[in-house]
Amino acid sequence: MLFPKRVKYRKAQRGRMKGLAVSGSTVCFGEYGLKAIEPAWLKNNQIETVRVILTRRLRRGGKLWIRIFPDKPITKKPAETRMGKGKGDVDKWVAVIRRGMVLFEMGGVPEDYARESFRLISYKFPFKTMFVVRKR
Repeated sequence: MLFPKRVKYRKAQRGRMKGLAVSGSTVCFGEYGLKAIEPAWLKNNQIETVRVILTRRLRRGGKLWIRIFPDKPITKKPAETRMGKGKGDVDKWVAVIRRGMVLFEMGGVPEDYARESFRLISYKFPFKTMFVVRKR
């Protein structure tokens, strides 16, 4: 699973997901990309699942770039615990996805193959996505 080796602060506040992605909104490395249309949190196991699917499909050739990393800790208190007594322990790590952010990129494969691959993984996400092609 993906998570940072070390962090400056152990626990983080929830924050906001409104607005467009400031950076990371264009296809930079590959030829094709998968762009988020809605904001959401993407868990580290969801990213890992998608990585496994795409690397299996790219056995024939091609290259994959993962443009996101789960660097935000999400805490959770144990079940049936009374209120108070501080914030809970870190439960999972998420990547904050804003509208317009490119999540994955692919290169070295035909467009229809990349489109089909991204269609398969789009079902794994809790938000809508869009296939984008690099501007020439």
